[in-house]
Amino acid sequence: MEKPFGFVVIDKPSGLTSHDCVNRLRKVFGIKKIGHSGTLDPAVTGVLPIAIGDATRLISYLQGSKAYTGIIQLGATTNTDDMQGEIIESKAWPLITQNDINYLLENFRGEILQKPPIFSSVHIKGERAYKKARKGEKFDLIPKKVTINKLNLISWSQNKGELLVDVDCSTGTYIRSLARDIGDKIGCGGYLKSLRRTKAYNFIENHSVKLPEKSDFYPEEDKPKVLNPNIFFKHLSSFELISEEEIISWRSGRKISFQNNVKRLKVSKNNEVEDSFIHNNNILVLNKENKILGIACLDESFAIKPKVCLLYTSPSPRDRTRSRMPSSA
Repeated sequence: MEKPFGFVVIDKPSGLTSHDCVNRLRKVFGIKKIGHSGTLDPAVTGVLPIAIGDATRLISYLQGSKAYTGIIQLGATTNTDDMQGEIIESKAWPLITQNDINYLLENFRGEILQKPPIFSSVHIKGERAYKKARKGEKFDLIPKKVTINKLNLISWSQNKGELLVDVDCSTGTYIRSLARDIGDKIGCGGYLKSLRRTKAYNFIENHSVKLPEKSDFYPEEDKPKVLNPNIFFKHLSSFELISEEEIISWRSGRKISFQNNVKRLKVSKNNEVEDSFIHNNNILVLNKENKILGIACLDESFAIKPKVCLLYTSPSPRDRTRSRMPSSA
């Protein structure tokens, strides 16, 4: 039976960690080689892409922003910047209009400096920040640049002090920090009351499925569909290996030159490379059946060099009858 290879997008329920979801799918598929592409806090729901099998080796080549819908509660500050923490300060929120809030939110659009929450996975001298915070240690985190592509106010409840917002942002953005900083800007404090992720890279809610229930046995019909990974790497240019010899070279870690036919490189529409070639540009390598064989870099001599070689991929049955040369291990 062919090993599963691709992505399962889970609609993560509240109360489970991202690693809980990974462990569940390991039992579902009966394999250990499964990993998620970005942690969601236990209270956060929504889009959680999980790589299955050798697709785990492609996670670092995903590209794109992340999007969320969340509620920001004004009038209080917590030590975790969300509702899971302890309230450390309370203050009444002002009488403010939706137009005033929209004007204020302009301060948080575009590239901004953001300080991570003290209860976060940021490293401080080899130790996670949240571990230091749990021990009551005092420390300061260095602000980092993040990009808020979109920050839309959906609704404002003056009675409840709640802002419902849509956010599209760069990877590494903390929505908890955004909630805290918006509350500080208004002057009354704030924290993240609830959050749902609606997009991660090129994975959207329409791709997501319910996490399978706990069970000792998962029949084939109960397993979630593994999505073809190709559709999530359209931002990469691609190169098709057209002969058995090229596949053998690829599997052996050798360069493959195409200087006599540069049109073999299919430049992505999302890639600014056109008539010029960029050194070390990531290239998606495919076989004739459009199956991913790995990731290559492009060098100045019009050749691709393997970076990630998925060795499980073998030549077609017809090609194997033509050559018995062993592949590299």
